Amino acid sequence: MKIAIISDSHDNIPNLEKFLVWASNNNIETIIHCGDIATPDMVKKIIAPSFSGSVYLVHGNVSDRDLLESVCDGISNVTLYGDEGSLDIEGIKIAFCHFPEQARELAETQNYNLVFYGHTHKPWIEKIGKTTLSNPGTLGGIFSKATFSVFDTKTNNLELKILELI
Repeated sequence: MKIAIISDSHDNIPNLEKFLVWASNNNIETIIHCGDIATPDMVKKIIAPSFSGSVYLVHGNVSDRDLLESVCDGISNVTLYGDEGSLDIEGIKIAFCHFPEQARELAETQNYNLVFYGHTHKPWIEKIGKTTLSNPGTLGGIFSKATFSVFDTKTNNLELKILELI
């Protein structure tokens, strides 16, 4: 299974749409969003209608928490976890959140194979014991190039993608 990890999309509709077309064309089955969607309508009007797989997301520091929860409640393939989420996908334990300090604490528990976070807008991959700690960067392209990550559960490969090169 291929999982796309995005963060900090900040309502950049052209980037989000380009990513979603790429995801559909590249057999992405799951999207993890590490926060800062900003406007909850992005989930309702852009992500959910354009992607039929599962979408898991957490709050960032830029969002209307109550409205995002209300919007996500009505969409069957979208799950909002609050500030921190965790999944077990094909025996791979994944945690995700928005803030790097929280992600580091999750990674240090050694309870997960992968921990993803956002907030800094800087792509990052680091190994902490058996856990890979990673930031996919900013899909919104704020302060740096627009990026995202893809994890393949079959090959156990985590790859950073630059949006303008796809």
